[in-house]
This record gives sequence, C-alpha cells and structure tokens, in this order.
Amino acid sequence: MTGKVYLIGAGPGDPELLTLKAYRLLKMADVVLYDRLVGKDIIALIPESAEKMYVGKAKSLHSLPQEEINSLLAAKAKEGHMVVRLKGGDPFIFGRGGEELEELIEEGVPFEVVPGVTAAAGCAAYAGIPLTHRDYAQSVRFLTGHLKDGTTELPWEELVHPAQTLVIYMGLTGLKDITQSLMRFGMSPSMPVAIVEKGTTSEQRVFTSTIQDVYEVSIANDAKSPALLIIGEVVTLHKKLEWYGKY
Repeated sequence: MTGKVYLIGAGPGDPELLTLKAYRLLKMADVVLYDRLVGKDIIALIPESAEKMYVGKAKSLHSLPQEEINSLLAAKAKEGHMVVRLKGGDPFIFGRGGEELEELIEEGVPFEVVPGVTAAAGCAAYAGIPLTHRDYAQSVRFLTGHLKDGTTELPWEELVHPAQTLVIYMGLTGLKDITQSLMRFGMSPSMPVAIVEKGTTSEQRVFTSTIQDVYEVSIANDAKSPALLIIGEVVTLHKKLEWYGKY
C-alpha cells in the first residue's frame, strides 16, 4: 500500500513553536526529509527508528536538486512509509511546498499539509517588532529577496507606500540592490530597517538602522543567513518592546 506524505512547517527555530500536530506526526514518522533551516533541537525530536535525510539548500549549494527531492518524497511514500517533509517556517510561504505537492498529485500519493509559524511572524515577535500597528502600519507585505532566476527584481513602485511594513525573506545577499532600489523609487533614506538574524533561537541577533545605512551595518556586524529584513516605521518600536533574552 502507498504510504502518505506530511508536509510540515517546523517554525522559525524555537522547538516550542512547533504545533501539537507537527510534534505528534514527527514522532510517528518512518522517514523524515528535512531542510537546512530546521533547527537542531527540532531535528533531535526525530525518532531514532526513522530514516533521516538532509535535503537542505544553501546559496548555490543544493544537497539535492528540487526535482529529485520531489521524486524522493513520492518514492518513499510508494514504499509504504509515513513520510514527513520537514521545512523551516511555513511550507507555503517561500518554502516550495506547492512544487512538492504538485509532484505528489501527479504520482497519486496522498498527503496532508501542517502549517508552521512563518519566519515573519516568529522573528518579528521575538525581536519586539509588531508587523502591524494602528499608529504605524495597516498592512504588511511578505517578499523574497532571492527570485528563482537569481535576481532581486521586485515591484519596487508598489513597495514604497506609507503605513506598510515590508518583510523580506532571504534578503541579505541582495541587500545593497534592495535598499538602493527602494530609495530610487522614493523611499525615504531614513526609513527604519531591522535585520533579524537566526530569529527565535538562542543565537538571535537584531540590528536596526535606516534603509540608507543598513547595508553598511550588516557588513560591520558580519550579519549572516538565515536573516529576515523588516522595513517600516514599526521598527522604531524594537527598543521599547524587545523582550527576548532580557527577562
């Protein structure tokens, strides 16, 4: 009999942000395929009896091409296994979850999706930066700073808008291009920006600056991925509301 694939969001790093459903299914798994952004404390929850397979991706370094990951999920399920596909954050927000499910549908493999706390929500909360606030932002927009073709070409004109928070995933590599493009399309050079590095983990670091200076700040502090960019007036609340590691 064909098994089943569970596409599970592991959240942004803190293992206590796993949902109850994600934890239950993870402890029952026969096979677990996990990504680079899944925290080591969450990997430690995988049963010793399960087959663990690292299929993570770093910049220009993929342990397996995406097409092979898709095929592997289907193959393991067809062997009759309960397969967990474990992804950092939420699998449907810049997680390629949709691509993997399309393959499973073509192969006739049953699946379920278990949402996770996405990096935007988790990292912002642990940095003390509300993504919306009645005084500062009535909308929030999630973007990726690394497009499929490797560019950082985004709809810049739409992004320069008052009372809007921008959250950019994978934005460090193209940070200089991103900041220059936003200013070229009218964003104030003094717009507050935060870099949240390794958010929700014990190694979390938060750097705040302006859109004009944030690239230099990232270089001076040797900021590294995984990191999230938060751009908007809500960043001014960070110093007042930061709590993680303080209490």
